[in-house]
Amino acid sequence: MFESLSALSPDPILGLSAAFKKDPNPAKIDLGVGVYKDEQGLTPILDCVSQAQQMLLASETSKVYITPQGNQGYINGMVELLLGHNSAVTSANRVAAVQAPGGCGALRILAELLVRVNKNTRVWVSDPTWANHIPLLGDAGIDLQIYPYFDKNSASIKFDEMMDCLSKVSADDVVLLHGCCHNPTGADLNKEQWQQLTALASKVGFLPFIDIAYQGFGDGIDEDAYGLRLMAENLEEVIVAASCSKNFGLYRERVGLAAIICKDQSTKDIAQSQIQSVARGIYSMPPSYGGALVDIILNNKSLNDIWISEVEAMRTRMAELRAMLVSNLEDQNVDKDFSFINKQKGMFSFLCIPPEQVQALRDQHAIYFVDSSRVNIAGINHKNVSVLAKAIAQTL
Repeated sequence: MFESLSALSPDPILGLSAAFKKDPNPAKIDLGVGVYKDEQGLTPILDCVSQAQQMLLASETSKVYITPQGNQGYINGMVELLLGHNSAVTSANRVAAVQAPGGCGALRILAELLVRVNKNTRVWVSDPTWANHIPLLGDAGIDLQIYPYFDKNSASIKFDEMMDCLSKVSADDVVLLHGCCHNPTGADLNKEQWQQLTALASKVGFLPFIDIAYQGFGDGIDEDAYGLRLMAENLEEVIVAASCSKNFGLYRERVGLAAIICKDQSTKDIAQSQIQSVARGIYSMPPSYGGALVDIILNNKSLNDIWISEVEAMRTRMAELRAMLVSNLEDQNVDKDFSFINKQKGMFSFLCIPPEQVQALRDQHAIYFVDSSRVNIAGINHKNVSVLAKAIAQTL
């Protein structure tokens, strides 16, 4: 049977990671895979997570299945984290949600639900967007379209072109938006732009689909939820895919949330039954462990305070790394203004260099990042930043 299959090309990011591991160069630099790294190049377990693990170990008495929608304490805590304390949306009981296996699982659950609503659903994604958005949504049968977002020449958002494009979409269309720390560009909408976009969504009627995977890594935990909260408060319907991989460091635990903000409670009750049905048909019951840890952290005052400080430390460090890279590039007298890196947010930056230069950095200097020129800022440290800057200068 399986001889009829043909081999597929490796996933670009996973293939890059494999190539990095095989490279014998002791000075190699990995700026590809999107995980946070400390100064030693390690991805540490957060202190709040370590303490929560001990608390869970001491209190857990059974390994029986959790409920189909997931850990309710986790869901409640995440909804509050996303929408804010005392949100009018949550007070009106308008949010249907399930715990998902990571942000990827949340995206797929919502994609499958959209196909249930309309098998011809069309979703608009930004140019560029996170590469995995394409298979996660497209393989569910979604018709994907592209709206303008980022200009590599000016390293800025094509906001006017974006708005012009979205002003012409159908009221039945869905628009995928990055809640903060846009992946791969690091270029985020400002408050005024979110306000204009919210007004356009209200006028045109399209459904915002917000993917928020880096809350806390841009400007702050509450600040990074500005666009999401604005849309939730002013529109009847918004769908949200959230991830705890980055801001809780729970990459391998696969902790996510799929949420639907509905126009009223009765619609919410229907949506809750449907989203649970979708999840049931994919993986039956959600995993417990990671969600249980986040439940403990968000609902324990002491651990929550520690978590907030740890997110602040990661965010501050990444901002310092950006400034350090820009400074080192300036010292190399590079014939290109890289100051835009300081304006980008979160874990990623777009260097805005062509694929052939990315390949040259890989071949000649053992510096690994994806062909789009997206680099993981957290992969930079005090030991490798000057090497990186010199290599970029030589390659340009």
